[in-house]
Amino acid sequence: MSSGATGFTTGTCAAAAAKAATMVVCGFPTPAEVEISLPDGARVCLPVETADCNSISARAAVRKHAGDDPDVTDKCLISVQVELANGDDIIFLAGEGVGTVTKPGLSVAPGEPAINPAPRSMIRDAVREVTDLGLRITVSIPGGRELAAKTFNPRLGVEGGLSILGTSGIVRPFSAAALRDALKCSLSVAVACNLRNPVLVPGRIGSRAAGTLFELSPQQSIEVSNEWGFVLDQAVKVDFHGLMILGHPGKLAKLAAGCWDTHSSRSDSAVPSVLDLARDILERNLPESRTVEGIFTDLPGQDRRKLADALAGRIRKAVSGRVLGRFEIAVVLVNMQGVLLGLDGDFQAWTWKTGPS
Repeated sequence: MSSGATGFTTGTCAAAAAKAATMVVCGFPTPAEVEISLPDGARVCLPVETADCNSISARAAVRKHAGDDPDVTDKCLISVQVELANGDDIIFLAGEGVGTVTKPGLSVAPGEPAINPAPRSMIRDAVREVTDLGLRITVSIPGGRELAAKTFNPRLGVEGGLSILGTSGIVRPFSAAALRDALKCSLSVAVACNLRNPVLVPGRIGSRAAGTLFELSPQQSIEVSNEWGFVLDQAVKVDFHGLMILGHPGKLAKLAAGCWDTHSSRSDSAVPSVLDLARDILERNLPESRTVEGIFTDLPGQDRRKLADALAGRIRKAVSGRVLGRFEIAVVLVNMQGVLLGLDGDFQAWTWKTGPS
């Protein structure tokens, strides 16, 4: 984890904006900043960028600063409208740019605004420092609908915008925690949608290839990035029937060597191991190459398929060991253009669009 500057989550910003709007609607002076509690009890002050009021509601906005984290919501306005309501309940609503949950399996029920439990608790605590009255709280993120396309939300079944996230209230730069949380959510959504045979891919190349080669639902393909050890250990806890591993051998060959974090800064190149395997399978030494893609590109078609199938078999064996043989594993390797290189395993659980060539 980087030691760079921290920032505040969308949940923290929403809590601060909600408190400011509640103060205004309850007749207090418009605050220039508000102090709220984080989940660990620490108190923080956030500046209020805008605040206004009419006879029945008030709106306030806080601009998010994510510190050194590459967050799609960095510099976004988190805007909250607060209306007084009968009774003493707090009702949460999704405004512009905040999504609505449409699939089961997340921590918020379908039909609810995508405001996670920790931010809801922070918002409740913040406004209850001002009043015990009933409130209708609408959270908005202008431009959030467009930004949501860059996140996991569409695959998780969150439609219409972003989610209000955060467990600690603080954004720590380059932390893997957010990715791991998203991966756990992806597995939960797959189970809730009765998808017992997910497809794990490293990233966009694998994701596109999976959709080209197989008939898959949107929640069935899960982008793992480099967190293979984590996601496979989580998968063991879930009632899956099978897993397909699909992607480029430059990443996936590392799994065959027992490397479960495939980030280039934390793992060795796969080139030497692939060249060693080629020598064993093809019974000759191949020319040195800087990339795994180059190794396969330079091979004639029959040798390319023979090596790719053997590598897929090594990967399948390693992954099967990692998941303790709990379910069937199938492996598909593709090149940078998403063209099939080789495969290994039983594919009866998945429907090919054109069939393996």
